[in-house]
Amino acid sequence: MKTFNGLSKSEVEQSRQNFGTNELPKPKTATFWEKYWGNFSDPIITILLITLGVNIIFVFLGKTEWYEAAGILLAVLISTLVSTFSEYKNEGIFERIQEKAGQKVCKVYRDGVLLEIPIDDIVSGDYVWLRAGDIVPADGIVVDGSISVDQSPLNGENAEVEKSNIIADSQPLHSDLLDSFSLFRGSVVQSGECIVQIKAVGASTVYGSMTRELGAENRKGPLIVKLTNLAKGISRFGYIVGASIVILYMFRAAVVYNGFDPTRIAEYFNNIPLVLSDLVDALIFGIIIIVVAVPEGLPLMIAIVCSLNMNKMFKDNVLVRKLVGIETAGSLNLLFTDKTGTLTHGKLDVISFTTGSGRNFSNFSDVPGELKNILHMSILQNNEAKLSGANKIIGGNSTDKALMSYIAGKRADLKIEKISQTLFDSDKKFSAARVSGDYNISLIKGAPEIILSRCKCYYDIEGKKQKISDMYTLDNEVNNLAKRAVRVVALATSDEPFDDGNIPNNLTLVGLIGIRDEIRREVPSAIAEVQSAGVTVVMITGDRAETAAAIAQETGILRHNTDLVLTSAQLSQMNDEKVKEILPRIRVVARALPKDKSRLVKLAQELNLVVGMTGDGVNDSPALKAADVGFAMGSGTDVAIGAGDIVILDDNFLSIKRAILYGRTIYNNIKKFITFQLTINVAAVSVSLVAPMLGIARPLSITQMLWINLVMDALAAIAFGSEPSLAKYMKERPKNRNESIIDKRMWSSILWNGAFIFMVSIAMFTLPGMTNLFRTSDGNIYFYTGYFTFFIFASIFNAFNSRAEGSDFFEHIGANKNFINVMLLIAAVQVFMTYYGGVILRTRGLIMPEWIVVLSLAALIIPFDMVRKMLIAKTHRLRVA
Repeated sequence: MKTFNGLSKSEVEQSRQNFGTNELPKPKTATFWEKYWGNFSDPIITILLITLGVNIIFVFLGKTEWYEAAGILLAVLISTLVSTFSEYKNEGIFERIQEKAGQKVCKVYRDGVLLEIPIDDIVSGDYVWLRAGDIVPADGIVVDGSISVDQSPLNGENAEVEKSNIIADSQPLHSDLLDSFSLFRGSVVQSGECIVQIKAVGASTVYGSMTRELGAENRKGPLIVKLTNLAKGISRFGYIVGASIVILYMFRAAVVYNGFDPTRIAEYFNNIPLVLSDLVDALIFGIIIIVVAVPEGLPLMIAIVCSLNMNKMFKDNVLVRKLVGIETAGSLNLLFTDKTGTLTHGKLDVISFTTGSGRNFSNFSDVPGELKNILHMSILQNNEAKLSGANKIIGGNSTDKALMSYIAGKRADLKIEKISQTLFDSDKKFSAARVSGDYNISLIKGAPEIILSRCKCYYDIEGKKQKISDMYTLDNEVNNLAKRAVRVVALATSDEPFDDGNIPNNLTLVGLIGIRDEIRREVPSAIAEVQSAGVTVVMITGDRAETAAAIAQETGILRHNTDLVLTSAQLSQMNDEKVKEILPRIRVVARALPKDKSRLVKLAQELNLVVGMTGDGVNDSPALKAADVGFAMGSGTDVAIGAGDIVILDDNFLSIKRAILYGRTIYNNIKKFITFQLTINVAAVSVSLVAPMLGIARPLSITQMLWINLVMDALAAIAFGSEPSLAKYMKERPKNRNESIIDKRMWSSILWNGAFIFMVSIAMFTLPGMTNLFRTSDGNIYFYTGYFTFFIFASIFNAFNSRAEGSDFFEHIGANKNFINVMLLIAAVQVFMTYYGGVILRTRGLIMPEWIVVLSLAALIIPFDMVRKMLIAKTHRLRVA
């Protein structure tokens, strides 16, 4: 290699001023407080803020107590704080992953000296020395030497590209990734060495320009859509009922209380102070109804559930960067996945060795006799990779590394010296080496179609030459391996010397080596589970169609005759409407380009599908960003990781399956909690609506409702958030993006059990003798305490109803011990607050007979709900029959 003076110190500074540094522009990350204030846009939080504002006005008017407004404010602050903290904590983990990229160094000529400097310090005009294993630090042109590079981080294409100094030093940088002299940041040097003159740095590189495509915001996740619709429905219900209450309240004050007498009604409306006083009381009552209707604990519950599961997922190699990404993963209809590193191990391995007689061996150690020595020599001496003392493989392309790994740690009983070597040429498809010592021969390694036709003999297991009698068997072996996406390398020897351009005709075959990026053992079963969950899996790869189809068949992605395997060229010839028409049948896209991924995501979303995308390269980043949930591989580029919602730390499809299961678990847990909480809200609204019409004054105060909806539900969120991941969730169909989060089964539970609490509540207030079951001193405070406590304990018992879908009251309870502990804690807290809640919670300590009444009435909700479940099961059996 030539030596270069490189830039002087002053030239470096001048270049930095003119063209900038090699640092990539970092995406703006929100501070903790920016994230915190951003979470106030949650639809249910918005309703609470409106309610809070009205309540504050009433506090200043002296119509409500200050602690009622403080309770609503506390509900808002706590729920937003929990969700913000969870996202901020995981964002810190993500940033530490990204920091690794900036710690890499490269070798640069400056002032005539070869230095190692950080990649970020590279400037335009620098001369950088690259060798096998190096990552190209910036865009430039080769000015000396030649190398083979893997550009898949940029274009997804696995094929290595040769680059050499075939142009003048003044040649401008081209943007064509496939030209023969331009190098681009992020590419990996596979073999050879060269000097590259840097022409573009930082944001001006192809790598940097791709990061600018990531500015567009993702569309809202399915959970946000569902919760927004739920919030709209709840707010609409609350506002309608609240307005109705105001009208009914005023009607009662103006008409009913005046005996429907027009004269007295007219006198009432002439008394402006009385009308205004009654109107304010009516508005306060309406606000109470809205507070009762809105599930204040829901935002907090979702934050807690997602936070609990984020920690579990991290232990399973799944890093969640955005809370919404968890549930969205569970709602996927369509998943576009990479092949290399996700479905496969991401590195080539030798899987077979076939002798000239057709015998097959899977391991090098199994190869018998002298043939093992000849095979060892053929691989070791004709290879650009090197074995270090610790059997570490240095340099070489992916094929050479795989071959060297095959013999790593093994020794041959030969004394051999390499005399000369011809490196692999992609046009001629072979490499060669001349050795002397125990064997004085030429070693040839290359494509079977080049080698086999020149072989007349082969080595038997004793190392003796035998005439090839059946070339058809060998050709058939090559074809069979190719159908399995196995790359075949032929090894041969010649007694004749060779020149750089020609292979001798009389070769002796050592054998055929099958090399493949092996499919991860757990992938086929993981894909089968994902498919059984109703998620269509589509493989997008840079491989040729035949190879891609072979992998897709082996992994189970291709299963039916109607499944389609398309190439990028075929896709480009179709208009969008045609692609959308056949999209449900597409299973493989081969020779894919970055634009194909983004296009497919966009078209799938136009079909209202929830779309996932996996990726690790810069070229994958726009599609990762555009997808509903982007799964970035942990070993991928920092740009891809930055674009993803979820980072798969072990690059394994099995972890994606786990993410889907976690997403579905969270969704089901949220549904259980909504069932639990809306039952409380339906009962409370019904009681608060009917009670005044029966002359019952405020059976539940605002602070009691906030206690029920926030403090108790916050603890219940931990209980429901700890529910286990069940295999049956992977048998459910994906949820439609716009379908309601509340299904028929949930409505059945909500209305049935809400009706039970309502009926018992009205009975407690209206049946003769009910108040006599409690002490009657101090304005029936003990009766009101008993009713409030009944309401709480009925909700606790109903939590068991909500979590168990069937009649088994303790279904999977052993997998969620937190549930029992939390319910006992809620009960203990309620007992404590019964005695010490005082004026704020309007409570007074109960005695044992009063506790027996309260708990007996509350426990009746369990057999009551069992009747409902039995009726549903019977109806289902009749429908099936």
